[in-house]
Amino acid sequence: MIERYTRPEMQRVWSDERRLKRMLEVELAFLKVLARAKRIPASELAALRALLDQALGEQVKSREAKSGHEVVGLLQAVSSQVRSKAPQLNRYLHYGLTSSDVLDTAFSLQLVEANGLLIKGWREAASRIRALALKHKNTWMVGRTHGVHAEPITFGVKLAGWHAEVMRNLERLERARTVAARGKISGAVGTFAHFPPAFEAEVCRELGLAPEPVSTQIVPRDRYADCFHAWVLSAAAVERFALEIRHLQRTEVLEAEEPFTNDQKGSSAMPHKRNPVLCENLCGLSRLIRSYESAVVENCALWHERDISHSSNERVIFPDAAILLDFMLHRLCRVLEGLQVYPEHMKENLERSMGLVYSQKVLLALIDAGLGRLEAYELVQRNAMKAWKSRKPFVEHLLADEDVTRRLPPAKLRACFDLASYAVAIDELLRRGGVTSFDKLRTGARPSSKRSAHA
Repeated sequence: MIERYTRPEMQRVWSDERRLKRMLEVELAFLKVLARAKRIPASELAALRALLDQALGEQVKSREAKSGHEVVGLLQAVSSQVRSKAPQLNRYLHYGLTSSDVLDTAFSLQLVEANGLLIKGWREAASRIRALALKHKNTWMVGRTHGVHAEPITFGVKLAGWHAEVMRNLERLERARTVAARGKISGAVGTFAHFPPAFEAEVCRELGLAPEPVSTQIVPRDRYADCFHAWVLSAAAVERFALEIRHLQRTEVLEAEEPFTNDQKGSSAMPHKRNPVLCENLCGLSRLIRSYESAVVENCALWHERDISHSSNERVIFPDAAILLDFMLHRLCRVLEGLQVYPEHMKENLERSMGLVYSQKVLLALIDAGLGRLEAYELVQRNAMKAWKSRKPFVEHLLADEDVTRRLPPAKLRACFDLASYAVAIDELLRRGGVTSFDKLRTGARPSSKRSAHA
């Protein structure tokens, strides 16, 4: 991913050097378990462990250029470093393994780490959304459907819906981290011809992973597609929030606005412009992540026990998507932290429809007064259309309609226009959205057991 959208911590997860270190961690865990049977001295294991602190990238690349095989290049580079001081370990390096044992298990370690950073990002966003929801619990605004005024809501209730979606995304990412935390040490075509399944389980335990139940020669790609789908839905959530802010920032609406610094310029041509560029950026990046999902799903269908048609696109898709989503969450937090909310504009826009947002209250009052639903609907709609055209208050048209006042006295009719009646469920909605009931995330447990010191 280009530097513009890359944050250092996530970049390190997917760097070539970190990938090689992850592969070396798998080899080390394997040899640590193998050491008992093959009598590999602890001092020789320490020699291999020391390589985790060295840069191997250039050595591996030069050897891969000749062999045409990345894992072979790594093994050659490692062997050149340990051959003299760890002969027994060098002898059993990669013993009975196939490349995918190392590659896929290392990839799973990367996915676990990446998901952890994404979870951290969503937690930070959730904190900001909660604060805004509580602050604007009673900030009234118009609810819209099809872009048209519907009924009154509060900005806090809108944000409670965002928070609930964040909670769902956190649950998905916790699950994705567990789903992806699978290692594979079953050898060529996954038959355990050289080691029993218990050996694989012990190696995976060293790495903090669980064994893939039936791996063929690779970890089945539906597992990674499952993980990736959680990323896609996270990106879609960010896009939904950003799109709402963009709508609310339109000049004729201007109920909320993304942050705009003192030195910022909105347009090279028009000095007055304050464009929602941060949120537009988020929407565009979400589209890119979403576009990757087709290839990820297509990777599930490979020839027989494996081919490598998945490998080339995975090297691009997963690092890019993780880096982009990490950036998006960071930028979303920035938008939320500096979000400008304009309650006075919200109130003005709520009143702009001349009371039409209370039409259902009037409808139900007429039904309760004995009128049939269809007849009551026609009666309310008739007066609503007059208000649309005349731009005079809806209540005035109703008070002038004898068919209405015959059933609803003026006092009862005016009571339908009481904004407070829409507030009865605000506390419950904030509780349901996790805004006021947020203690700790009750999500799936993280992969346990020992992890490498370099994890």
